[in-house]
Amino acid sequence: MQTPPSSSLPPSRRPFGQRYAFVVVAVIFLSLLGAAGLRSTPGVLMLPLQKSFGWSVDVISISAATGILLYGLAGPFAAAVMQSIGIRRTVLAALALMAASTGASYFMTAPWQLFLTWGLLSGLGSGAVTNVLGATIVNRWFVTNRGLVMGLLTASTATGTLIFMPLLAALTERGGWQPVVLTVAACCAALIPLVYFLVPERPASIGQRAYGSTQDDVAPPPPAQNPFKTAIDNLLGAAKTRTFWFLFGTFFICGFTTNGLVGTHLIAFCGDYGIAEVQAASLLALMGVFDLFGTTLSGWLTDRFDPRKLLFFYYGLRGLSLIYLPYSNFSLTSLTVFAVFYGLDWIATVPPTVRIANEAFGDRNAPMIFGWVVAGHQLGAASATFFAGVMRSAQGSYLEAFVIAGVTGIVAALLSLMMGRKRSEPSYAMS
Repeated sequence: MQTPPSSSLPPSRRPFGQRYAFVVVAVIFLSLLGAAGLRSTPGVLMLPLQKSFGWSVDVISISAATGILLYGLAGPFAAAVMQSIGIRRTVLAALALMAASTGASYFMTAPWQLFLTWGLLSGLGSGAVTNVLGATIVNRWFVTNRGLVMGLLTASTATGTLIFMPLLAALTERGGWQPVVLTVAACCAALIPLVYFLVPERPASIGQRAYGSTQDDVAPPPPAQNPFKTAIDNLLGAAKTRTFWFLFGTFFICGFTTNGLVGTHLIAFCGDYGIAEVQAASLLALMGVFDLFGTTLSGWLTDRFDPRKLLFFYYGLRGLSLIYLPYSNFSLTSLTVFAVFYGLDWIATVPPTVRIANEAFGDRNAPMIFGWVVAGHQLGAASATFFAGVMRSAQGSYLEAFVIAGVTGIVAALLSLMMGRKRSEPSYAMS
């Protein structure tokens, strides 16, 4: 079967030369931003849906947890599909599914419809537009400055929070939850033409080399087997190594302590202390500002320092921040201190984790293996989303949930130092 052209713009009309890689990064940044905004939206919808339908926190949390879980579980399979049918086709299909599912939720009247739209379908769609996509783009389009570029792409999650949360919270105050879902659907749909026209399959598709490379870009042959089997085979191979389980375990805790807990429940937690939704969402936005700097800086540091020591510092700081929050007085000063220190390493863990995966599994296999590690992240996030909702319903408070999450952050810091600095396990080749 003849492979269709990977871009609508001929190679002779491509501007910027090797620097066109940064055009690709810009479009992927926006796509990751949109997916991050979509996944953070249930945190804004939680209170309005309770008021409109009378649904309990734990019912809404189940749908949010399902979306977060699939956001991670779809990643490794999406990476395999990208190898098989291409990045652009995969991302276009994902964006279309995200737009359609969130738009359809405008008509929901029952919890199962919330589960279908914001849990199942949007989770599958956004799962193809995650850090796995960022890792694939970085490995394909860059030879130098990989850590810095991965930091920039990872920061899109923070930027998504920064842009979406206050805006969506304001929309809920003025018009309820319906304008929120339509806004998210429109933003996802607007990304489709950008990806179609501006994202080639790889540097060779436009007659270029990867940024920083002195060698021609040569496309490897597509996997001969089913992409889903490829993803499973990579998991089975990686699961034989200790490095994979250390990465999986620490990233489980990463998800447990970030978007699963804080991203979903912080607004409701602040509501327990009489803090309005827009004010609470502004805290998430402030975290987004500091994470934008923190994660980009983390990428720069990852190019220069031991990633394991960086992870120790990031997880330790995060754990202490979460333990501090429930015992603060929830004043403007204390919440600002929390937002700054917590925000600095919201997802600063991604660049060093990707570097360790590249070292252990190689450039071709690493994005898929990292996809399984991200699945661990989202499994942790889904667990925290459900766990905190149940704890709030049972205890009437979020205190225990936040303290437990903080302790797990300290555990992740210690596990990071237990990873071997040099690879002692043989690499393996996957088809």
